[in-house]
Amino acid sequence: MLKSCPKCGRIHDFNYECRNRHYNKGQSIADKFRNKNSWKKKRDLIKDRDKHLCRCCLADIVNASKQFNFSNLEVHHIIPLEEDVSLGLDDDNLITLCSYHHKLAENGVISRKILRELTNENADLLKIKEEYEKK
Repeated sequence: MLKSCPKCGRIHDFNYECRNRHYNKGQSIADKFRNKNSWKKKRDLIKDRDKHLCRCCLADIVNASKQFNFSNLEVHHIIPLEEDVSLGLDDDNLITLCSYHHKLAENGVISRKILRELTNENADLLKIKEEYEKK
C-alpha cells in the first residue's frame, strides 16, 4: 500500500519512513505572517478604510484603467515584510491597490513616498498625480 509523504511530497510504501525534506514550502517569515488571523482582519480593515477602491486608480496614476476600480483588490505593504516585519500591521504601511498597481509598486515603479501619501484619507489626489508625473 502506498502513501503520500508529508516530508518530501513523494509517494512511498506505507511502511517506509522517509527522512528527506526537500523543501520548506511556505516557511518564509512573510508566508507565516500572511497565514495569521490578525493579518486577515487587518487586511479587511484596510480595505474598509480605503472604501474598497484602489488608491492609485483614484489618483489616476500610471495608466489607471478606470477611476473607481474595486476589482482584484490587494493590500500592499509599502515597506515589505522581508525588510521589517514589525510594520506588518501598521496602518500607515498598508494601502489598497488593484493587482496592476500592486505589481508596479512591488517593482518600484510607484515610489514608496507616493504610496505613503496615498494612505492618507484626505490626501490631495491631484497634487499627488502631478508629483508622480514630474519624475
